[in-house]
Order: sequence, then structure tokens, then C-alpha cells
Amino acid sequence: MTNQTTKHRPQEMSTVDRRTSDGSATVAAPPARGVTPPPRWARRLATLTVLTTVPSALWRMAMAVGVPVGADGSYVDDHYGALGWGTAYVFGLSLLLVGLALLTLGLVRPWGERVPRWVPFIGEKRIPPLAAVIPAGAGAVAVTSMWVGVFSDLGPIFALYGLDGAERAVLLLCYSPLLLWGPFLGAVTVSYAKRTR
Repeated sequence: MTNQTTKHRPQEMSTVDRRTSDGSATVAAPPARGVTPPPRWARRLATLTVLTTVPSALWRMAMAVGVPVGADGSYVDDHYGALGWGTAYVFGLSLLLVGLALLTLGLVRPWGERVPRWVPFIGEKRIPPLAAVIPAGAGAVAVTSMWVGVFSDLGPIFALYGLDGAERAVLLLCYSPLLLWGPFLGAVTVSYAKRTR
């Protein structure tokens, strides 16, 4: 007897077996017909894109609730002392940035190629590739420009928060990954555009 291995078509290989909390299996929808699955490097880079936004979000939220992250105490007291609007703003901004970065996952997941089944009226319809490529490409250019601009002159930011020495190093450690957000998003966008042509 010979041992035969089953070859899978690319569409079949892109489905993902997941377990729900009750242990039953669910299978993600395959990509749109004729679309090759994303390469492993693109899936990993999409995840890393999201992670570039997490350290700065944690730094901001910690500062907003009074955790000593190096910001001048009087600045924190003036803006975030009573867990009021300033704190809500910082949490909202942080969650917005991480949420925008999470959209990168749509470039490597089935829901970025086909509307999820549960969406009324348009569920399972193919998403036109340009509907994802144009905003993702514009976003890559925008966040790259923004963070390169911010990092080109950090003096005012250090002065605003009253940061010196090690405090500056902590801020740089938390915010430096944001310099990778745009290039990572751009690379994943190019991969998506090539796969969905």
C-alpha cells in the first residue's frame, strides 16, 4: 500500500479551524474566488502592524490615570487629575489608533476580501480590491508622514511633558514602534493589491 497525501487547493488551505468556548469547531470563510491566500510574511507583518500601536497607547493611558511614566506631575494633575475629560480623551485616542491599526488585519483575513455572512443585505459579497487598497495606501502614507514629522523634532514634546533623561528613553521606547506602522501597513497593502488583482 502506498501512502497518499491529499493536496489542497489554495482556497482550502486558507480556511482556519478555530475552537469556540464550548469546544465546537468553526471554519472561517475561504477567500474570494480566484484570490490566493496571503503569504505568511504578510500575515505576520499585519499582526506586527497592530502591535506597533500598543506600547504608546499603554504609555498614554498609564499617564492619564496617574501611573508615574515620567511626565511632569503638574502637567498630569492639570490635565488628568480627576479622571475627567482629559482621561477620556486619551483613552479614546489610544483605542482609536489601535482600532485603526487593527483594520490592517482585514488585508490578510477573509473579511477583507468578502463581506462577512452576518452583515445584512451585503453579506458574502466580494469587496472591490480598490475599496481596501486606496484607504490602506493613503493611511500608510499618512501615518508614515505624521510619525516621521513628530520624531523630526521631539524637543517640544519633551518640554510639554517635562521629560528628562531616562523618562525620555521610556517615551522613545514606547513611541518608536509607531515609525514602523506606515511602512508595515504599506507592505501588507501591496501584498493585498497583488493578491486581489
